[in-house]
Amino acid sequence: MILVTGGAGFIGANFVLDWLRRSDEAVLNVDKLTYAGNLRTLQSLEGNSGHVFVRADIGDGAALAAMLTEHRPRAVVHFAAESHVDRSIHGPADFVQTNVVGTFTLLEAVRAYWSGLDDAARAGFRFLHVSTDEVFGSLSPTDPPFSEASQYAPNSPYSASKAGSDHLVRAYHHTYGLPVLTTNCSNNYGPYQFPEKLIPLVIANAIAGKPLPVYGDGRNVRDWLYVGDHCAAVREVLARGTPGETYNIGGWNEKTNIEVVQAICDLLDGARPKPSGSHRDQIAFVKDRPGHDRRYAIDARKLERELGWKPAHTFESGLAETVHWYLENQTWVDEVASGEYRKWVETNYAKRS
Repeated sequence: MILVTGGAGFIGANFVLDWLRRSDEAVLNVDKLTYAGNLRTLQSLEGNSGHVFVRADIGDGAALAAMLTEHRPRAVVHFAAESHVDRSIHGPADFVQTNVVGTFTLLEAVRAYWSGLDDAARAGFRFLHVSTDEVFGSLSPTDPPFSEASQYAPNSPYSASKAGSDHLVRAYHHTYGLPVLTTNCSNNYGPYQFPEKLIPLVIANAIAGKPLPVYGDGRNVRDWLYVGDHCAAVREVLARGTPGETYNIGGWNEKTNIEVVQAICDLLDGARPKPSGSHRDQIAFVKDRPGHDRRYAIDARKLERELGWKPAHTFESGLAETVHWYLENQTWVDEVASGEYRKWVETNYAKRS
């Protein structure tokens, strides 16, 4: 069995679903079920004895210790995190609590469990920590992409809290010998993403006839990674990565935000055309967020060179699959668009219009 934290969130749930499609090994799925955690995403696993779900907070050390003792996982894959930059600007305390204190509490519980294993189990155990490219700060248009040796320079409460968790994970390897692996990924997109993030938000607003908010001049650049490719990379790192090493996971797809929004509009013009005009007519530039990093880009050559991984999707193929999924799964979108979500959108964007 493996233990997955945050397995009801966007990336974690996709990982759990992919894992159980490809493997007979069971998953202990631990999720607090905050606003972004959604058990409906895992509905297809009902009755699957290989999926054990426990609602728990990674900040609850006693609960973690009990689960580790009972289920005896051979690995932990740590996705659980507060992850939305805008939310971190409005309320940074939750990010420090979950991403820093929660990761520390998880590390302590895992260290105690790992220390009590026999020699063979200790040697085979892995703790894989999933992080972000945002810990490296912002790039200029001419800078080379982030590598595993890039200096940390986080610019938001979110990225600072993730940087703190990365440092803790590294320290637990060098101080205690815990066999850790760290991955730093670029911007994920794909099915089951909570509609506060750019791509699902634009899809939802476009088909609802609402404005499509684009921060600033829309020229901020991100490297876009299809979530299925990310899950495949994490599986490779877990299986064959070297303890103590970090691996960057990127899509080799640098796009400006306005290019992404326009591409979504063009796909929707074909799949769900308006009576007149284009979905591009709904694009609305809004006030930029504070400290908005200009460009991220990932150099994923180490992962390809050492483990043979490279993304299977282009941005065009991944985006087409994503738009199709959201159009075919409107019930899922409607259910996650709760009163709390609508309140958040109103809070965040009302001040930028």
